[in-house]
Amino acid sequence: MSQARALARFAKRLMKPCDVFINHRGIDTKRTIATLLYDQLSWLNLCPFLDNKTMKPGDKLFDKIDSAILGCKVGVTVFSPRYCESYFCLHELALIMETKKKVIPIFCDIKPSQLRVLENGKCECSEEELRRFKWALEEAKNTVGLTYDSFKGNLSDVVRRASNIVIHSLIEINEKEKQMQRQKSPVHV
Repeated sequence: MSQARALARFAKRLMKPCDVFINHRGIDTKRTIATLLYDQLSWLNLCPFLDNKTMKPGDKLFDKIDSAILGCKVGVTVFSPRYCESYFCLHELALIMETKKKVIPIFCDIKPSQLRVLENGKCECSEEELRRFKWALEEAKNTVGLTYDSFKGNLSDVVRRASNIVIHSLIEINEKEKQMQRQKSPVHV
């Protein structure tokens, strides 16, 4: 690909809102499933959001992340053993759930029943945030997702399956939006 075409594609992506927000615990999954999923979705010409790939120096952390979540259509949540230790992960999950985005959970080396907000002074958040985080985790636990066991599983299979689900979800969402537009527009006689 020529440099000019690469720059044009990059510029187009900067102006396009995020299609898919990838919520993950970096220490557990950034170098594996999160980045591979980002690369696969980018290759498919979608516009995924992954913090270390999308943000640049000078960006305001919460502003950029929150606006990406508000603008996306699908949220992929990659749950991992240390996910619930992160205020940022839980904040992102709560916002995804509160805005009623289509959520595709990936349970990576963890079972849904193992997801719990850490209390006993380990979660430095208000009672309201704690309530939001618990609610969001319960919603996620009750959403059908993909599972991945890093000792037995095939990483490329779970990335491919997640990508296919994202694509089908985006098509479904776009079809619903078109149908709603047709219902709203006046009928000309």
